[in-house]
Amino acid sequence: MAFSVLICDDSALARKQIARSLPAFLNAEVHFAVHGLDALEQLKQQSFQLMFLDLTMPELDGFGTLEAMQKMADTTPVIVVSGDIQPKAQERVLGLGAKAFIQKPIAADVLKKVLSELIEPPSQPTVVTPSQIEYPILKRRDIYMEVANVSIGRAADALARYFDVFVELPLPNVNIFEVSELHMALRDLVDNDQVSGVCQGFSGEGIAGEALVLLSDSSVSELKRLMNIPAESDDLEELELLMDVSNILVGSFLNGLGEQAEIRFFQSSPVLLGQHIPIESVIRSTAGSFKKTMTFEVSYNIEGTAIRCDLLFMFVDESLPLLDNKLAYLMEDL
Repeated sequence: MAFSVLICDDSALARKQIARSLPAFLNAEVHFAVHGLDALEQLKQQSFQLMFLDLTMPELDGFGTLEAMQKMADTTPVIVVSGDIQPKAQERVLGLGAKAFIQKPIAADVLKKVLSELIEPPSQPTVVTPSQIEYPILKRRDIYMEVANVSIGRAADALARYFDVFVELPLPNVNIFEVSELHMALRDLVDNDQVSGVCQGFSGEGIAGEALVLLSDSSVSELKRLMNIPAESDDLEELELLMDVSNILVGSFLNGLGEQAEIRFFQSSPVLLGQHIPIESVIRSTAGSFKKTMTFEVSYNIEGTAIRCDLLFMFVDESLPLLDNKLAYLMEDL
């Protein structure tokens, strides 16, 4: 008899990875949902014996989905599979009724161990029906979105641990920009506020680029309060705070990307672009760096505060074929 499974994740790559990791003894009949509202609708229409749930999704995220399931008195066992690996995120999902938490990218041995604790394996050999799963069709953008999602999760976890906060993790933006489009994107990041900006170069096996960390003046002020730094402190103390934030975010993101692409990245020391400057000054500093670039962009918000930190990774266009090659193992359907 088939074992009904619902996999809820906005990433086509993640859905495919989870489905392919399911052990044969489950004889799984797999259904897919692309966000929380989709999953809830399917839960109303039929019952499932197991559900895999991402946290960072459009329409309705994993936290909201678990809360809605509690209100519906739905008792489907849930395993959360997410790039948001903050300790407080894990505590919250378990508090909302999830049975287990697995970090992305999912590992078959970890999944097998978790399933062994949740599901009684068959005592007798069973006839396994060949799987008829219709795997999602992957596009190049799907690959980069999921790789970026895992990497920004690593960065959020490092930031959360350093400041002892909960970082609200949005979906990343992945784009290939001409330089004029990049400058438009930078203007959109900041709404009529002065910023402090730090950049860091990085490289590894021919793949290179720059990371840009931006904090608005209001965010810097609140971050100083969070760290018990006097508001009237000198620029040096503020500069050290900016450098710490940059090193944490850039270093942990590159570690996450490097793990997935099997690259060891090296990063340069952070360079201050300016404190309390208009965004146009930041744009001028990047004017000669790129003609065309692939960017990973995310805006981190710290829960319970107005602190927002924008992180932008810009890869030189010569790096893209090399990065494609490193991630080719994920692109087998392309």
